[in-house]
Formats: sequence, C-alpha cells, structure tokens
Amino acid sequence: QVQLVESGGGLVQPGGSLRLSCKPSGYTSDYYIIGWFRQAPGKEREGVSCISTSDGATYSADTVKGRFTISRDTTRNIMYLQMNSLKPEDTAVYYCATGLLGSDCRYPRDFMHWGRGTQVSVSS
Repeated sequence: QVQLVESGGGLVQPGGSLRLSCKPSGYTSDYYIIGWFRQAPGKEREGVSCISTSDGATYSADTVKGRFTISRDTTRNIMYLQMNSLKPEDTAVYYCATGLLGSDCRYPRDFMHWGRGTQVSVSS
C-alpha cells in the first residue's frame, strides 16, 4: 500500500520561506512522478511542481517559477519543496501525490496516490 507522509507546513510572513517534505513508501516500482499540488479555499486543485524519479526532470507552474524548487534526496527517498519569497496567494493546503511515469503535473487527475495535505498560510 502506497503511503505519502507530508510535513513542513505552517504560518509565515510574506517574503518568508518554508520547506515541505514528502516521504513515499510502499512503492513496487522505482520509477514514478512525484509532486506537490495545492488547493486554496473555493479554488480547484492545481499542480505546483513535480519531479520524475526516472531522470530527475522537473516541472514548475509559472506562478512559482523562480521561487519554489523541487528536489529529491534519493538516499533517504524524501522529496522536498523549497518555497521562497512566499506570497499571500500561495496560501493553500499542499498535497504530495504520485503517478505513473508520463503523468502530467498540470492535471491532478493523472495522479493516483495522495497524502493528507499540509496547510501553508502566508500572512502578515
């Protein structure tokens, strides 16, 4: 059974930073897409950033490019999202999710396994 354990959310002032972590377990394959999605109140869930465990290729939404960085520690099998220069519009519940190779980060429906989510709030 695939499980995704997220951590690292919290409250931060505009311009601040947070690092989210996601540790997957129970995978039978070494190769998949893993990423972060977010959902703000009243809005649809959207893809933030994803990384392929096969070749390390990454995707980031235009709204976070230059501010958020996705990475993996392959030794510890943990995926990170470093979020810098946070803005109030980044406030949302952030979910870690995994999908098969070829899954498109722009489409949450491509992803099969989801964590419970962690709240990120950006406010002064």
